[in-house]
Amino acid sequence: MTNYAGFDTDDYPGPVQLAWLKTNTNLGWCGYYLAPAPSHDNTSWMGQRQVLSAQGWGVAPIFVGQQTAGPGSHNAAGPQGSTDGALAARLASQEDFAPLSYIFLDWEDGSSPGQEAQAYVSAWASAVAGNGYRPGIYCSHHLAPDMAALIGRLDPAPPLRIWAWNVATVAAHPYGGLIERFPDADPAGCGYPAAVAWQCQQNCVLQLPGAPVTRMKADLSCASVADPGAP
Repeated sequence: MTNYAGFDTDDYPGPVQLAWLKTNTNLGWCGYYLAPAPSHDNTSWMGQRQVLSAQGWGVAPIFVGQQTAGPGSHNAAGPQGSTDGALAARLASQEDFAPLSYIFLDWEDGSSPGQEAQAYVSAWASAVAGNGYRPGIYCSHHLAPDMAALIGRLDPAPPLRIWAWNVATVAAHPYGGLIERFPDADPAGCGYPAAVAWQCQQNCVLQLPGAPVTRMKADLSCASVADPGAP
């Protein structure tokens, strides 16, 4: 079974760096931060959709909404979920993502969400679906089953994709493998068999001899589909 290596990084690397990565590594898809979002005001990826398409990248739109822990905005409650879901869909449309594309809600907290947070996630997913897109959830592999069950209780229940993280460390560390072969394992290896993608390393420092930028920090993932955001 073929799986696909991908990456995400907060700052847009630029078209020349992306072209080098596409040509010289097995990376085939990347995260795309929709912004400004409640917990991500960096808009550097916005307006770059056509560049990525022309270079042949698969894309996973990411919306960093309300959080219950860590930096960013912390209004994780039902009514705000509806507002943020509509915003995520509007930003995706602005960036020419096709209707029914998946937008991944970035849920950084690895602990179980309380009732208010569950209401936020449900309302966010409903609003995304009601505005012509499909919800995805980026979360810990421990939370993935509960997140899937939460969205599955919606009426109607929209199709859902889970991008689960399961990493050995969140500290910055050098990537020890070959750049020609970034991780492309079966995402089921994250511990949640139904995951479409697995973020298997965070805060990797990549050494890229010959690249326009030879040192680059990124999170590494693998997916069962070439384009995790595609309908």
